[in-house]
Amino acid sequence: METVEMNSVSLKRPRSEDDVANADEIKRQKISEKSKTGNDSGQSVETVTDQPDKSLLEDTKNEIIPNEESEEQEDEELEDSDEDGDPESFADMMKHGLTESDVGITKFVSSHKGFSGILKERYSDFVVHEIGKDGRVSHLDDFSVPVDDEVNFEDPSEETFTVLSDEDKQRLEELQLLKNKETSVAIEVIEDTKEKRTVIHQAVKSLFPGLETKTEDRDGKKYIIAYHAAGKKALAKVRTATDPRKHSWPKSRGSYCHFVLYKENKDTMDAINVLSKFLRVKPNIFSYMGTKDKRAITVQEIAVLRITAQRLAHLNKCLMNFKLGNFSYKNHPLKLGELQGNHFTVVLRNITGTDGQIEQAMHSLREIGFINYYGMQRFGTTAVPTYQIGRAILQNNWNEVMDLILKPRPGAEKGYLVKCREEWAKTKDPAAALKKLPVKRCVEGQLLRGLLKYGMKNIISAFGIIPRNNRLMYIHSYQSYVWNNMVSKRIEEYGLRAVPGDLTLKGATAVHIEEGDVDNYTIHDVVMPLPGFDVIYPKHKIGEAYKEMLVADNLDINNMRHKIRDYSLSGAYRKIIIRPQNVNWEVVAYDDPRIPLFTTDLDKLEGKPLPVLPTDGKFRALKMEFSLPPSTYATMAIREVLKMDTSIKNQTQLNTTWLR
Repeated sequence: METVEMNSVSLKRPRSEDDVANADEIKRQKISEKSKTGNDSGQSVETVTDQPDKSLLEDTKNEIIPNEESEEQEDEELEDSDEDGDPESFADMMKHGLTESDVGITKFVSSHKGFSGILKERYSDFVVHEIGKDGRVSHLDDFSVPVDDEVNFEDPSEETFTVLSDEDKQRLEELQLLKNKETSVAIEVIEDTKEKRTVIHQAVKSLFPGLETKTEDRDGKKYIIAYHAAGKKALAKVRTATDPRKHSWPKSRGSYCHFVLYKENKDTMDAINVLSKFLRVKPNIFSYMGTKDKRAITVQEIAVLRITAQRLAHLNKCLMNFKLGNFSYKNHPLKLGELQGNHFTVVLRNITGTDGQIEQAMHSLREIGFINYYGMQRFGTTAVPTYQIGRAILQNNWNEVMDLILKPRPGAEKGYLVKCREEWAKTKDPAAALKKLPVKRCVEGQLLRGLLKYGMKNIISAFGIIPRNNRLMYIHSYQSYVWNNMVSKRIEEYGLRAVPGDLTLKGATAVHIEEGDVDNYTIHDVVMPLPGFDVIYPKHKIGEAYKEMLVADNLDINNMRHKIRDYSLSGAYRKIIIRPQNVNWEVVAYDDPRIPLFTTDLDKLEGKPLPVLPTDGKFRALKMEFSLPPSTYATMAIREVLKMDTSIKNQTQLNTTWLR
């Protein structure tokens, strides 16, 4: 899986009294980030770039939307209702979270003195553009719709745009956006013919995606009744990948409509959920090369099976926080991992470093790079890290797996989860605990439903109710935990040079570096294994360290096959140092923390001018640009520049004074 997930962290020490003028705005922004750091389960099963096993993600698209549509809506309302909170109490709760050293992140490669800055003070300070397999960077720069040689039934005629009155359009828009309490809108058919009714049906569905229509007789008159399709499964068949639509599709047109998705403050899965609802289709007809973070502006390519560009373009009129464009028809979907990486544009605000420190840090990032650690979001945000659950799975200790997921824990969690855990600790009754949990689609709710269905003596089957990608995230988290610790030991022991016994890749095969060849390699050639049954280990001290670490965890490094095939680890190789490409930077001055410091693709399309910045502002910001390959964490590159712990626990404690 490809990722650019970065939890919102403020890499900033407490401010001086001179900064109080802007505190209210920053406080509001920081508090709003709180909900991002604690997900429903507390098991942050991240959407991060990387997955050693690509097959893990190939099931993801089928599991985005739960079967219970009303349950999902209830869950979203509950999640949204818990946005606000006291930052100081949140900081107190986060004392139980992880720090970088807890997951093996302890070393740096550069020699410069670190400095502080605020990362993601605004989500628009972090922009990601996907880099396709052809090396092309995805941009949203065209809203036009391609023209076919053949006319398709789904493409609306000119009459479609004029058959509805302005009043009808206003009422339909309010219905579509759920702005009033009406459950339907009735449109009288003045000149009642089948052709006229067909045009009205088509107009409503084309101009207002998400609405369904039917014809009714009322007092001897014909009416077209429009209603919101979401939540009314019985009224409209939902199309799937094998049965997308029954309308004709021109033979000359590729079966897949590819488009660029520009989104703000919404992750890829959520965006596809929304598109699916409005288009009345299953999410598995969408494909993509990688998932992107929520708290950012991201631009990526999406493909959808047999949905016209015209229908997709109409969504721009009603969707919030994302836009669709650069449409084209092709004969193939997109596949996970088929990208070269991502290009990042990042703003670190209110930096404290001198010009010399910044130059030294950025030159080091460009010339040497950074340690390719798995970032903090890989391991969860609460007192029970995801790698502990993964370790219990590999140990075949299913009672421990159940206990780790369901037991009470200190830290930042929503109130209903706390009550659910307390009930479980008191009664060990899945039905009673489930009653305390209004949000059923979280990991805890899924496991409790499994226990209710299969019984307490069949935890394996109960755990199997959790979507496969979530289950595998736990064991991949454990692999990442081992890898981070071993890489830190490798750098401590041998520094930033290749040594005999290290591993390097010849094509896709790992080989040991021999004494006579060591001068032909640099640290950038060295890889380290994620533990598994199909990898080899270094021939120096670190090879033994792998074995010792797994023995301490009651695991056998020579037997990584699990009796349940899904949980057998084949292993993988990962470069220990990544050198970013296309590294550029600029220090700018600004006064207002609320203004953007660069223009986005959407700004350019809408003709917004470049921000005018003062030459001698109150604050300084570092604007960075760099490209990274898949399976790498931008947070770790930024960590190398700032030389600061990127964990939520550390940053929240640093910022308690700043948030007041």
